Amino acid sequence: MTLEGARPSKSVEILRRGLMLVLSSPSGAGKTTISRRLLDIDPGLVLSISATTRPMRPSEQGGVDYDFVDHATFDRLVAEGAFLEHAKVFDHQYGTPRAAVEHSLAAGRDVLFDIDWQGTQQLAQSARADLVSVFILPPTIAALEQRLKTRAQDSADVVARRMAKAADEMSHWAEYDYIIVNDDLEVSIQRVRAILLAERLKRHRQVGLAEFVKGLREGT
Repeated sequence: MTLEGARPSKSVEILRRGLMLVLSSPSGAGKTTISRRLLDIDPGLVLSISATTRPMRPSEQGGVDYDFVDHATFDRLVAEGAFLEHAKVFDHQYGTPRAAVEHSLAAGRDVLFDIDWQGTQQLAQSARADLVSVFILPPTIAALEQRLKTRAQDSADVVARRMAKAADEMSHWAEYDYIIVNDDLEVSIQRVRAILLAERLKRHRQVGLAEFVKGLREGT
């Protein structure tokens, strides 16, 4: 509400460079669920669509969840330098297309990445100033295993492989900017939103700030 007789203030728009928000976790710890909820509630966030050589799951759509390509196409894109990062995970390859991400950042849009620690390391090497990384931990190992079994997307053998790999994945927690223990989904989502808000306000991302302050000082 505004005071009676007062005019509502006009929002000040300052040119901002977008950021790359990375969410990583062991399979089943919640990064995909959190990612989807963030995209539903935050119009300023767009998903980085990775290319992958793995088969499409029944619940997925090509060009929405991933760009599904064959191994020959993926290898050609790697050779052309078309990926910001790429990695092999569970016998399949994943990569982030460079051009679409760079276009979004320049336009002031934030890009959400659902990638593992290997991809995060590559992004840190090539674009650290744009990167905000969050690692999501499960509350317990038992909870992680139960989530993998409950989602019923993988065979028992694949679940066992993912559980065996979880300890190695979690060992990379210290390489991330922020850590969230996902024992309550709604709380975890709010914590990621708080991180995103703070990072958007960082001085070095507000590339139009110098011009704005200059105008204030000159009275324009």
